[in-house]
Amino acid sequence: MEEQKQTQKPQANNGRLVLFPTPAQGHINPMLQLANILHSRGFSITLIHTHFNSPAQSNDRHFTFLPISDRLSLTEASMENLLSFPALLSSNCAAPFRDCLAGLLADGPIACLITDAIWHFSQSVADGFGIPRIVLRTGSVSSFLVYAALPMLREKGYFPKQDSQLESPVPEVAPLQVKDLPSITKNDSENLYKLLSNMVQQTKASSGLIWNTFLELEESALIQSREKFPVPNFPIGPFHKSSLASSSSLLTEDRSSISWLNTQKPKSVLYVSFGSIVDMGGNEFLEMAWGLANSMQPFLWVVRPGMIRGSEWLEALPGGLMEKVGNNGCIVKWAPQQEVLAHFAVGGFWTHNGWNSTLESICEGVPMICSPCFGDQLVNAKYVSDVWGIGLRFDKGVERGEVERGIRRVMLEKDGEEMREKILCLKEKVDGCLKEGGSSYQYLEQLITHILSFQ
Repeated sequence: MEEQKQTQKPQANNGRLVLFPTPAQGHINPMLQLANILHSRGFSITLIHTHFNSPAQSNDRHFTFLPISDRLSLTEASMENLLSFPALLSSNCAAPFRDCLAGLLADGPIACLITDAIWHFSQSVADGFGIPRIVLRTGSVSSFLVYAALPMLREKGYFPKQDSQLESPVPEVAPLQVKDLPSITKNDSENLYKLLSNMVQQTKASSGLIWNTFLELEESALIQSREKFPVPNFPIGPFHKSSLASSSSLLTEDRSSISWLNTQKPKSVLYVSFGSIVDMGGNEFLEMAWGLANSMQPFLWVVRPGMIRGSEWLEALPGGLMEKVGNNGCIVKWAPQQEVLAHFAVGGFWTHNGWNSTLESICEGVPMICSPCFGDQLVNAKYVSDVWGIGLRFDKGVERGEVERGIRRVMLEKDGEEMREKILCLKEKVDGCLKEGGSSYQYLEQLITHILSFQ
């Protein structure tokens, strides 16, 4: 795929774009990838960002980076309360963002503002300055439609979710079941509902909607999106396959993982990573560890420091387990994920189903084991396992016997072969959509034309 990446250099200055990512790894990555795609088409790029989780500037010296205050205390910046954090950030950043944008306008016109959907307040700021705002939604179309339906689903009594109803279908957002709906607890639920409602309403008020997905993957959801969000929709993904962006990881990547993969047999290794935010209890970690060891399959396991509640790193690992595993297992604090998934040795991906991880797995034809934790991950896992048929899902928590059986099923058995065939078909569609004349290529051309029409 490398040859299909955008390689042309800007021929002319098409105008100045201002981009504003939400400060989480899964949101920063696609925004920077989009920035590189647009820069390659002749736009100058200014990135406004918070001090919290500030992106690495050394990788993208062709951009202008402008930090704004996020007014977070050390406690608030820990991101321990994931539900209240976006609402807090939105409240804190509105005024600093407005001031920063005013300063930029003093230096000359801005062709367009592109902000993460979560920054709903940026619509009124853009309107006040007379600047068009396009929304970037970093998750799947299918999951955003569920967020748009939340008020109706809440009114119909689907929340809070009842254990006895988890397997019941939700016809209003078919093919989901109750268990697939985003988990919303009573604590801070009102703030979250308000945030999501504002996000949806201000997306409808925007001048366009960019998706990090492709038509062939989410065609039905995109048809619904155009009905619910009657603004131009641009599915131009997967971004990372058409962007020259270097790594924007907030964590240090351990490249010894690649050296270890080089010693393994083709398609033999299960890659295990639950992203940059998910944490877990010690017992769940223990069950994962024994399931991985007992499966006898080689594994590369990302365990972030602090990922296991109450532990700094690997203290909860059962004594003697890694000695038993030997060279069959490798544990690192963080890995260069795109490179890992593209490696010849990797044959499966046990994931939390964040959208970036899900897309990256599809792009490399690697079937998945799904352990979704919160938010859109539950919707993504449903599509991976039941709609696209490219993975299996652990529904009832993590138990070592189920882990062992699931790993063997994906890596060694006929079910896994069928999943691999299906995901390789999707991989081919990715390759096609990015080529000249492909769906994402054409939507990108339409996006460029749309932005130029503002000037």
